[in-house]
Amino acid sequence: MRCCVCLFQQSLQCSPSKMAAGESNSRSSCLNLSNSGPLGNAPPSNSAHSSPASNGGAVAAAGGMNRSAGNANPRSGPENGGGAESAVRSTPSAHNPPRQSVGPSGATSGAASNMTATPSSSSSSSSSASTASSSADASAAVASLPSSPASVLVYREPVYNWQATKSTVKERFAFLFNNEVLSDVHFLVGKGMGVQRIPAHRFALAVGSAVFDAMFNGGMATTSTEIELPDVEPAAFLALLKFLYSDEVQIGPETVMTTLYTAKKYAVPALEAHCVEFLKKNLRADNAFMLLTQARLFDEPQLASLCLENIDKNTADALAAEGFTDIDLDTLMAVLERDTLGVREVRLFGAAVRWADAETQRQQLQPTPENKRRVLGKSLSLIRFPLMTIEEFAAGPAQSGILTDREVVSLFLHFTVNPKPHVEFIDRPRCCLRGKECSITRFSQVESRWGYSGTSDRIRFSVNRRIFVVGFGLYGSIHGPTDYQVNIQIIHTDSNTVLGQNDTGFSCDGTASTFRVMFKEPVEILPSVNYIACATLKGPDSHYGTKGMRKVTHEAPATGTKTCFTFCYAAGNNNGTSVEDGQIPEVIFYT
Repeated sequence: MRCCVCLFQQSLQCSPSKMAAGESNSRSSCLNLSNSGPLGNAPPSNSAHSSPASNGGAVAAAGGMNRSAGNANPRSGPENGGGAESAVRSTPSAHNPPRQSVGPSGATSGAASNMTATPSSSSSSSSSASTASSSADASAAVASLPSSPASVLVYREPVYNWQATKSTVKERFAFLFNNEVLSDVHFLVGKGMGVQRIPAHRFALAVGSAVFDAMFNGGMATTSTEIELPDVEPAAFLALLKFLYSDEVQIGPETVMTTLYTAKKYAVPALEAHCVEFLKKNLRADNAFMLLTQARLFDEPQLASLCLENIDKNTADALAAEGFTDIDLDTLMAVLERDTLGVREVRLFGAAVRWADAETQRQQLQPTPENKRRVLGKSLSLIRFPLMTIEEFAAGPAQSGILTDREVVSLFLHFTVNPKPHVEFIDRPRCCLRGKECSITRFSQVESRWGYSGTSDRIRFSVNRRIFVVGFGLYGSIHGPTDYQVNIQIIHTDSNTVLGQNDTGFSCDGTASTFRVMFKEPVEILPSVNYIACATLKGPDSHYGTKGMRKVTHEAPATGTKTCFTFCYAAGNNNGTSVEDGQIPEVIFYT
């Protein structure tokens, strides 16, 4: 006979069973537990709704407890290997798990068994009606399935009265996660062959997400019981549901970005925060550009800021990472415009060319210099070619074909002549630390005239804390607007090592003001170490400073942090510059 009582929307045909000696052959109602999910939960089915389990533990339905021979299974006959079908399920107590023994014939013994008995496939018996009894502690129903000649017992945990084993609301909701029990909606997540059908509960989703609440309860609420989500990854959607049902966070390196997208899509800010925190903890130089792109895409300014800070501190390693060439043009421009990158400009140009090679391939263009310039667009103007040495420029950018002939000529003139022609590229030095530019002045008064004969003006100094010097302020001509050629240096006193220098020039307007002359890269100055500031000028007589101070202190307005400079006479040929008077009146620095 065919069973018509089903549990959690499933039905199962019962197979012939061989009974133990002395037992009568009978038929009983059949409950399918063969394809159960977690804790015995049945998978989705298109069959009619089943009868619920009673509070006493009995599972029964009208007409399903007692079957007559007239409802025999059409398939159970001699031609179909006929025989009686039987199914018995006993429900153990939550604190008393079932104990069973199996005899040679497959019969079981023990109190309150919870199992599926698999009989011999060769058994055959006549049909008769039987009654499945129910009580407060047990109820009938386990399906008997054909199997190998040896009897097999398949243990199943009960699905009914599962609430009794869950002592908290959190446990009960966690049990319902990805579970057909009580589910009233299904999501078809993903696309193509990767689509997964995931059960859910409208109430649980609406409680955790305003988007789901509007989807199920708003003015335009859907009545569909199956919802397609082709733009969401199944693993990310399951991570979202896991969080909504149990507050548990299940994210990893492979799923964090798709989970962040899903959390944003369904307005679950708490899960967003967990994803961002995970990314912060796993931020490294080799993934900084990839995470920066995602942070900008998902509008996560805090994460984007952390990525940029990491790139500032580890610029060379970040540029060498594979993920750098995968960024978009806007991200490339956001990086190139920063004053805080810690790398030489020629390496930035090389990295930009690598990115252009990858971008031409993405756009299916030939990697010609013209196409590289085209894909670089406005980002090319953010590369600070004037900060390169003439040797670096001549060996790289000048021969790349990416710059126009006019740009190459103007840059060569910028490197070699005074007055320097206007160039279309930024010449402001990059500093490897954040912060506001600071400067100190060591003279109280300005006088005239200070002459030059090729000898360097030099002054020795030390500081009380770590800083980065980016340039000097120098006095200009007393004869009106004039151009100077100048070489500036910072020398480590003990080792006589040149730590930074620049051959450049500046134009003055004839006033007693100071004029900025900058290094190509910031020069790190360590506390309590002696350095020499050096400037070699070629040009007419200039102003000079007097009434110099041996100690000059700069106090940061915002934090009150004090940077104290101590100046000393630099022994040797110094063109007359000393603590009291001379050139190099200002030091420009970052903390």
